[in-house]
Amino acid sequence: MLGVMSSDDARARANELGVDLVEISPTAKPPVCKLIDYGKFLYEEKKKQQENKKSEKTHEIKGIRLTFKIDVGDLERQKKLAEKFLGEGNTVRIQMRLRGRERAHTPLAIQKLTAFLESLSSVSSIEQPARPNGFQIIAILKPSKK
Repeated sequence: MLGVMSSDDARARANELGVDLVEISPTAKPPVCKLIDYGKFLYEEKKKQQENKKSEKTHEIKGIRLTFKIDVGDLERQKKLAEKFLGEGNTVRIQMRLRGRERAHTPLAIQKLTAFLESLSSVSSIEQPARPNGFQIIAILKPSKK
């Protein structure tokens, strides 16, 4: 803290120390300035922004596709994949596609998808329950809070 001084005195002091005079708050009365190495200051600000960007993890919507005729082994594999996505903190969109004559059995497909959702209830909560949307049935799960 050098106190209040004229801009000429501040510039002279900066030249004497071999640093830059950087205006921090121009709207203050009187304006606030710092005697710092400006290149180093910019480098540190850039590093801070990169650290903040790293710490802000964006949660994605991951997708899992099932079919009406899926077998037990494949269903278990998809369940493990969904658990992995939910463990990472991502939202999971589960989609069951119905083709051809499978569309006539939409209630059975909804039942099958609901059973799959219930098997994931320990690691997730249902954001959107299973519901038909055209030729597919969609449900959305979000990770449960621990």
